[in-house]
Amino acid sequence: MSALEEPSRAGERTRLLVLFVVYLVLLAWIVLWKLEIPWVGGGELRLIKLVPFAPSGKAGASTPREVIANVLLFVPFGLYLGLIATSWSWRKVGGAVIGASLILEVAQYGLAIGSSDLTDVIVNTAGGLAGLGLLALARRRFQARTAAVMTRVCSIGTVLALVAVVIFIASPLRYGPREAAVAAPSSAPIADAESQAREP
Repeated sequence: MSALEEPSRAGERTRLLVLFVVYLVLLAWIVLWKLEIPWVGGGELRLIKLVPFAPSGKAGASTPREVIANVLLFVPFGLYLGLIATSWSWRKVGGAVIGASLILEVAQYGLAIGSSDLTDVIVNTAGGLAGLGLLALARRRFQARTAAVMTRVCSIGTVLALVAVVIFIASPLRYGPREAAVAAPSSAPIADAESQAREP
């Protein structure tokens, strides 16, 4: 490696690390709060679902849309890890994805903002390994230029993701409004108080 190539590769690695951090922030925001203002639940949504892909207890079955969305969300995870930790095997990348998925599921349970689902851990890991597979295909195509090309791809993808998030926030669309989950338990006491106030 020449003296001119070393700063270039160091700059690519720094850019990848910054992009990876931005991706992780967006990932946590999407998974935990569905791009809503961060909030903490009161315990109504604190569920654990250990049966993958099927209904279990109060939790329903995972829909195809949710499964596909989770896979796509974690494809960049494997892609970034493959570019940053080049010496890692696919087992290490898979273990890192599983660890990150478990952290998010535990966070959902602790914050009472959604069900902790084993399905998510499985499909998230599949998405991360799919990202690693895409990187392997890119290395066959671009060879020595893979890092430079994929860094540009990641930069463009991150910018497009940020634009999509801004558009989503500005639009009236909502994946799952928290008001329905948080406000619902308190509606009954309010109604009881109003009915008592009307009694002679």
